Amino acid sequence: MEPAPLTESLARLEALISKHGFDRDELLNPDDLAQRTALPVETVRSLLAGGRPPDETVNDRVRSRISTLAAARLASTKRRMADLAAELHDELGVSEMWARSVCDGKKVPNIELLHALVRFFGVEGEAFFTLPADEALSRELQKVLSENENDPVVALMDQYGVRSTDLRMHGSLPRRQLERLLEGIFRSVVPEPEDGSESR
Repeated sequence: MEPAPLTESLARLEALISKHGFDRDELLNPDDLAQRTALPVETVRSLLAGGRPPDETVNDRVRSRISTLAAARLASTKRRMADLAAELHDELGVSEMWARSVCDGKKVPNIELLHALVRFFGVEGEAFFTLPADEALSRELQKVLSENENDPVVALMDQYGVRSTDLRMHGSLPRRQLERLLEGIFRSVVPEPEDGSESR
């Protein structure tokens, strides 16, 4: 399924932020979104501000995003490129030289190997590597929308007419305990809905 247009995703997020008083900088954090999409942070900032996606080929996108994922993995594991190339050699059966070239963004894998890299890096399908930047960002924003629109804490806030709360998913309590705590607070300080419906 194709992602919704970026303008639509941003409009829905802005409406959600306005309705609930969410922290815009948290939901639309360029550094976080860049990490989750393997897009350059400058590109993410530009797209969030209404800019146009960069003019790049599919091969450019694939090379750049694989290179970004490889660099992130090396940074998080404190390993060297030679280690990553050896791991790809063992798992995918490719030469270490080829693996290094792909991870450095110098070569483009064929479809079969791109599919294998999807599994290796744990990303969501080949489209992660091939979508234009605006569509890749919109796809990630759809996940942010889904997480927040279907959040049971948000549902409680809607039911009791509460605009925002600093406790929303930021406390140290487990999610279910936080839901129960907030429901108890809402029941004690906010009148029941006029139709008399019970909360969950």
